[in-house]
Amino acid sequence: MEQALFKIQTLNNISRNGLDRLPANLYRVANDVAEPDAVLVRSADMHKSPIATSVKAVARAGAGVNNIPVGDLSARGVPVFNAPGANANAVKELVVAGMLLAARNLADALGFVGELKAGHDLHDRVEAEKKRFVGSELSGKTLGVVGLGAIGVKVANAAYALGMRVLGFDPHMTVEGAWQLSSEVAKAGSLNELFAASDYISFHVPLNDRTRGIFGAQALASARQGVVLLNFAREGIVDPATLRDGLASGRIGRYVSDFPDADLLGNPRVIALPHLGASTGEAEENCAVMVVDQLRDFLEHGNIRHSVNFPETRMARSGSARICIANQNRPNMIGQLSNVLGEAGVNIAQMHNASRADIAYTLVDVDSPVTASLVSAIDAIDGILSVRVIEG
Repeated sequence: MEQALFKIQTLNNISRNGLDRLPANLYRVANDVAEPDAVLVRSADMHKSPIATSVKAVARAGAGVNNIPVGDLSARGVPVFNAPGANANAVKELVVAGMLLAARNLADALGFVGELKAGHDLHDRVEAEKKRFVGSELSGKTLGVVGLGAIGVKVANAAYALGMRVLGFDPHMTVEGAWQLSSEVAKAGSLNELFAASDYISFHVPLNDRTRGIFGAQALASARQGVVLLNFAREGIVDPATLRDGLASGRIGRYVSDFPDADLLGNPRVIALPHLGASTGEAEENCAVMVVDQLRDFLEHGNIRHSVNFPETRMARSGSARICIANQNRPNMIGQLSNVLGEAGVNIAQMHNASRADIAYTLVDVDSPVTASLVSAIDAIDGILSVRVIEG
């Protein structure tokens, strides 16, 4: 099957293991291509620059998509892909490290040793001062996990393996996640129940209107004295004013975060890391490979896997051409599409339609070539966002 050459713009350095999965005879990949068919991005802020009208897809080599104008792209009928779970193990290991840092006062102890000077009294100073850093063990403590997606499930299972009691809360947990979660993890009936029962609380939810400030004043009032909060999800999950009050009163014993906050620098109860969650070679490779495979499947076949704004839509190829249509999710769109195809004398070999919130997406395999006039007729239907034809 002959394919047109696809042009891919990269906005960051993408792992070579991922880029090598784009065949050179089909894809041109560079950071300065004109009129790209798709964009591969990691952390670059796409809100700051216009996105070419030629772009048919955006693929984020990571999980979060706060740096991508998803709403604007949805209105254009452009899917945004990400790599959920590809960096889950890296983040899980860092969360466990964060718990250990807090439980054993390791950051303070390392700081103490780093300031020591060589001398005959070194051993005596160490023995005299080590009592300042007495900590506690994780075994027997309770960890509350807010959000049981790919990362949350791994964190919950790892904590249980360390001898902790684990409570989880996620009203939107997937079947796949439920299969992977240890049966020993208890399900909290509400967030307040989890907050009240936990010695450690780890957040693993995306940042949106529903989750912003999810740990606020009411949560603080419910929480145990000296609770340790672990935020390796997103800044804003913990309400800033509540965090300051909790740290000042000691209700929050430690705040371990992957997002340094200027207002909290130097606070002895805060352990801040420089956004290291997915910063491993393995995670970067996994993310790149995952999104490149998804992008290829979309560009070459129109299939949708792991999109944050489009429904999962996959169908084996049949017929002589495939029409890929994104539209507003409203009644009678399929009926209008079928009428346009019928009036053009085009036979439908197979069709698959799916919807997600305000977006619907349809794959139509047809038995005859698709003309420019047919594409124009489909595009003229009120509510159509984008139309793309894949020949062969």
